[in-house]
Amino acid sequence: MSDTTSARSGRQRSHVASRRDFLRQSVLTGVTAATVELGLAHSVHAAGSDLLRVALIGAGGRGAGAADNILNTKANAKLVAVADAFEDRIATSVKSLAERHPDRVDVPEERQFTGLDSYQKAIACDVDLVLLCAPPGFRPAHFEAAVSAGKHVFMEKPVATDSPGVRRILAANQVAKQKGLAVAVGHHLRHETKHQEVVNRIHDGAIGDVKFVRVYFNTSGIWNRPRKPGQTEMEYQVQNWYHFTWLSGDHLVEQHVHDIDVGNWIQRAHPVQAQGMGGRQVRCQPGIGEIFDHHSIEFIYADGSRMISYCRQIPNCWNSFSQHAHGTKGYAGIEGHGASTLHIDGQEPLNWKRTADGHQVEMDDLVAALQAGQPYNEADWATESTMTAILGRMATYSGNMVDWDVALASQLDLGPSRLAWDAEPKSKPDANGVYPCAIPGVTQAW
Repeated sequence: MSDTTSARSGRQRSHVASRRDFLRQSVLTGVTAATVELGLAHSVHAAGSDLLRVALIGAGGRGAGAADNILNTKANAKLVAVADAFEDRIATSVKSLAERHPDRVDVPEERQFTGLDSYQKAIACDVDLVLLCAPPGFRPAHFEAAVSAGKHVFMEKPVATDSPGVRRILAANQVAKQKGLAVAVGHHLRHETKHQEVVNRIHDGAIGDVKFVRVYFNTSGIWNRPRKPGQTEMEYQVQNWYHFTWLSGDHLVEQHVHDIDVGNWIQRAHPVQAQGMGGRQVRCQPGIGEIFDHHSIEFIYADGSRMISYCRQIPNCWNSFSQHAHGTKGYAGIEGHGASTLHIDGQEPLNWKRTADGHQVEMDDLVAALQAGQPYNEADWATESTMTAILGRMATYSGNMVDWDVALASQLDLGPSRLAWDAEPKSKPDANGVYPCAIPGVTQAW
């Protein structure tokens, strides 16, 4: 065996051990490590029909997009129920989807549900597949309810915003496997040809041993909705969910998790430590929430390799949505919404253009598995990537080196004690309307 082959084999063993460690830690926190895939335990469709009845929970832009994607598949799918915290979002999305798919949308008023408990009513409808697209802070409760009801699930990323939420997802996913339920997660880059071509070649050793990965999600910023007269603090925060850590996880977790997931995919492992820095420079005005606007993180893997992570939401700066891997024999670069290039030492570069949008392909793949009656579950590795992003946030919020096991075992629950419009979120504005944010060196982030 050559030195290179031996090193690669050792690296692969370390990746397997790292994944075992993740599942072992899950056991220690009350989650079974069983990973046996079960066949689909029940019919995919409504009895006596090939109709795939779909409920949408979370009718915002991504939710409407996910519904559009499932209705664009080859399945005989029909949207029959919609739930959202706010009534106006339901009306807008149902109208738009009905215009695009007049024969595939059947959501009368009695199957339009509003409020923080509306997800329970949509799941209780006679549906086969539930699309979980509400803010990520609600994802664990929504996933638990869907699995308990025996529904197949597509859920957007990230799957949680804190460690207790991660453990809830892991536990519910073991039940989903036992019930033979399909579980898809919205990491669309995993379904794009340009990513698959490059990552598969990296795994085959095309660029040698991977020494470090670079990932970026630098953009100009996001929306902010003004406070309305008479709104409770809970209503305001849910309406501006992206700006509150308990609901979004911070933009590091909500969006940059795409790139972090690709980094873990390339490494075939999760990191064991992280350290980094971040802060807030353009979000200090009243009413803009509590999240940072920039993060820079070094993730450290068990074999000593690194992932360098950058994400920023500041106008008039350099933007990038991309992932890069550097090895002993070359390097690779993948643009999130563009092309991919593989540079192997001494060879002409290999290039792949972007083909079908992964948002559609991920739904096509889910439907294909459902129709074939094949096991389909993306939640384990997706939860691992969410936990990696949370680990990074703990590092930037605290300013300290944070170990994976410590992060996963954290009991810090970011959410309110109860979900109701008159409930009190843990984060509140000061007398000037400014929300506090984490202070590195002071904040206890786990």
